[in-house]
Amino acid sequence: MSGVDTEPAGAGSAGSGNEKTFFGHPRGLANLFGVEMWERFSFYGMLGILPLYLYFSAADGGLEMDRGTALGIVGAYGGLVYLSTILAAWIADRLFSAERTLFYSAVIIMIGHLALAVLPGYAGVGAGLLCVALGSGGVKANATAVLGTLYSEGDERRDAGFTIFYMGVNLGAFVGTALTGFFQHTVGFHVGFGLAAAGMALGLIQYSIGRSNLGETSRIVPNPLPASRRPLVALVFVAVAVACVLLVLTGAVTAQNLGDVAVWVAGLAAAALFVILLTSSRVSSVERSRVMSFIPMFVASAAFFALFQQQFTVLEVYSDERLNRDLFGWEMPISWVNLINPVFILILAPIFATVWAKLGHRQPSTPMKFALGTGVMGVAFLLFLPMAGGEGNTSPLLAIVGILATFTVAEMFLSPVGLSLSTKLAPQAFRAQMVALNYLSVSLGTALSGSLAEYYSTDGEASYFGTVGGVALGIGVLIAVLSPYIRKLMAGVR
Repeated sequence: MSGVDTEPAGAGSAGSGNEKTFFGHPRGLANLFGVEMWERFSFYGMLGILPLYLYFSAADGGLEMDRGTALGIVGAYGGLVYLSTILAAWIADRLFSAERTLFYSAVIIMIGHLALAVLPGYAGVGAGLLCVALGSGGVKANATAVLGTLYSEGDERRDAGFTIFYMGVNLGAFVGTALTGFFQHTVGFHVGFGLAAAGMALGLIQYSIGRSNLGETSRIVPNPLPASRRPLVALVFVAVAVACVLLVLTGAVTAQNLGDVAVWVAGLAAAALFVILLTSSRVSSVERSRVMSFIPMFVASAAFFALFQQQFTVLEVYSDERLNRDLFGWEMPISWVNLINPVFILILAPIFATVWAKLGHRQPSTPMKFALGTGVMGVAFLLFLPMAGGEGNTSPLLAIVGILATFTVAEMFLSPVGLSLSTKLAPQAFRAQMVALNYLSVSLGTALSGSLAEYYSTDGEASYFGTVGGVALGIGVLIAVLSPYIRKLMAGVR
């Protein structure tokens, strides 16, 4: 292809000597781009129709769940996806390696989508969402970790490479949302879920073909678990699983409070993982300082995703009840509002990648990028205010396009940069678990997006959008003020 040439490989690359590259990047990037594209095809395709499936009437093919409960479940489910990155990262660091964990996780995802497509009612929802959540967590944590092994520590291509990788995420999200939304709208929910399963199967095929491009570093278990401790670990896993089942059976965890439970679990899990990284004897003083620097970044990231992930909760309801979806006499499917963000990602990602690569050391520091991302996200919510208080499906589609363009600008400042940052700040013995800590910020934010959505109503739009937007803007300003102190803790990492 025209984007492949030959150049010396970096110290951290998958190859040595002369290496074939993918648009100037390690060739393994192409394989990871592909598997993440198909995983996101299936994930976002399913997520775009999931809340509708839960709260639509039986006559429309849904399960007739209370809308607030349905949105809370969607947020909790999204939080569980990112929360499961902890387990997947631990398995990668201690048992199987990042690359092998990535492969087996993709298999679990496909099984989950098949369950949603084939099993009726709540049985399909329970089994399908559990498998997709666990599998997606494994893919997300370890695809990022494997990508990090393709670049040396000082390689200036890293942020640009992660941005290209992020294009794969959004290409898959766009096509998956478009096709599953169309088939749900015209045929039915289970056909849409089946299409998501087919997409993941294609992702597994292409990934299997190109696994050799990823190099041996991604197959190394950095901190192997001693054989003598494996029975104890297995016992802990069984005990946790039994405890979860008992909490459900006794009514301590219900569909109504699942969103709030997910927030608490994600928050406590993040605190525990920070403590582990900061107190481990395998972490040097420089690495400990870098982990400390990630605490304010974690807060900013959680705040960002608490708003950004409302595309699948509040914005889905807004599209159903407030948005004028008439396109020249044809009514656009509700879930197609989720196509707008991926389109802007595909437009803006190459621009941002080029800008970061051209600026090099002159680009804004990572803390400033986080500040801009969180602040701009707050501004995006404030842009809903001029339309607040309207009745029926009167909000113009063009206005939502502009707001979601602002979402995307904020996303480009923070989300792909956060992936890159977690690999740069990671202690050597906890590479995948540091990536999991980044995803825990997404988990906490996503769970919050579901809990916050329960407070949204068309009657209280002004107070809702004004409050959450103002808080996010304030956090962005605070991170900007603290930026010099955060950079000092980062100990040479930009």
